[in-house]
Amino acid sequence: MAGLADIAQAAGVSVSTVSRVLNRKAGIKEETRQRVLEVLSQMPHTARGVGALRRTGVVGLLVPELSNPVFPAFAEALESRAALAGYATLLCNTRAAMTEREYVRMLVARGVEGMIFVSPEIANPDNDERKSRNYYEELGAEGVRMVFVNGGAPSLDVPDITVDEHLAGYAAATHLLELGHRRIGFVSGPARALPSRLKRAGWSAALEEAGVEPVAELVANAPFGAEGGAEAMGRLLDGPRPTAVLCSSDVMALGAMREAKRRGLSTPEDLSVVGFDDIPLAAYCQPALTTLAQPIHDMAAAAVDELARQLDPDEPGRGSAGFSRMFRPNLIVRESTRQI
Repeated sequence: MAGLADIAQAAGVSVSTVSRVLNRKAGIKEETRQRVLEVLSQMPHTARGVGALRRTGVVGLLVPELSNPVFPAFAEALESRAALAGYATLLCNTRAAMTEREYVRMLVARGVEGMIFVSPEIANPDNDERKSRNYYEELGAEGVRMVFVNGGAPSLDVPDITVDEHLAGYAAATHLLELGHRRIGFVSGPARALPSRLKRAGWSAALEEAGVEPVAELVANAPFGAEGGAEAMGRLLDGPRPTAVLCSSDVMALGAMREAKRRGLSTPEDLSVVGFDDIPLAAYCQPALTTLAQPIHDMAAAAVDELARQLDPDEPGRGSAGFSRMFRPNLIVRESTRQI
């Protein structure tokens, strides 16, 4: 690929001018910018090509799956906010026909202006964090504008809009303690997943404050999803039975309640259950699920607004290192928990 000096010479401009065009900086005459773009179309400087340097008005939304209702909810909220900001969106389900990296290559080739990653690859505990970090750093070096939602990657120079997972675990456990429960289990996602670790730390802190020992036998890790919730609940019920459990997600909570019912236990008469996310089904299942709600619309608005700021050539440059907005989850008390 051509270097900046080659492009500058061919366009009859300075290297700094080429750099300003590549980074969408203001203060360049349109005639000059078009001349640089024309040269770039013939001898591109980056793998993104010239299409990425033109204003397309399109951003990519990458979500890990659509089977868990929380992710379509995020996608809908992000799409609505992006439309208000004047952007069209391309939605990519990164655990379906294509991987996140394959979708990113497609989006880059189509010249999207920026990307919002919900639970990005680096947050997946099964991936090599170092390799994932290098991958996002390379995208940033190419000029890809990015925002993470629940990304959990403080080592990266990428804005992260997140919910307070520690507070979620703490608030769920505190609610159950206030109802008189002392043997409180945790139906957890994978042990290495950052949301699992943070919720467990919050659960542990609440128990310790109440003078209750947070014993390891009350934590059962399993894959996220309804089957994982049933699996983890089964292991908890195989030992000394808890009187209540908090779950890493509403979907895991639904699986956990089904497993409890299969074993002849009623919720909440025999076992109180708290979820996390507040998916639409949480209010309509039997019993209606007590849960910690993510403020999805507020988080989506913050993510889109931050990406739009990055894409605005008139906005002053600002490094994103350390930039993060953390939102509080909201406890929604329904029918799946009760006083003992």
